[in-house]
Amino acid sequence: MIIAKVLLTSTIEKLGHVGEVVEVAEGYARNYLYPRGLAMEPTAHNVGKFAKERAAHEAELQKREEKAKALRNQLADQTFVFVRKAHGDQRLYGSVRMEEIAAQIAACCGETIEPSRIRSQSPIDTLGPHTVTVTLYKDITADVRVRVDEEAPQQKEA
Repeated sequence: MIIAKVLLTSTIEKLGHVGEVVEVAEGYARNYLYPRGLAMEPTAHNVGKFAKERAAHEAELQKREEKAKALRNQLADQTFVFVRKAHGDQRLYGSVRMEEIAAQIAACCGETIEPSRIRSQSPIDTLGPHTVTVTLYKDITADVRVRVDEEAPQQKEA
């Protein structure tokens, strides 16, 4: 396999970020990266041209990481409560969905979290406390407490 060094003009997951010089297979560079404008030859001029973009990109990544850590600290103190109807054996008529948890996080913290970033060991379909894991950024996660309380039965009018 022939190896080629390329300068990335876009961030490519599992390969590198803007402005990085990486080694890839020559065929991958020639047939995929170059035609799509994702990479170029790493000449001194090109490296200098993308140095500013790389610095800006790294600053943005640092900002995202700091924001995720702040959100993790904010979520550590929270317990999100949901009120649901339940059967006699503590099972809910309908489970608490990840979209609902994401909506409560958005209402509480002002940050939008994609429901796909929220993971639970099992469906939240019983009353009581539960824990879900929210992936905030790369390897930054937060364990969020969720409590499901039973809805008070409605009194029939006499």
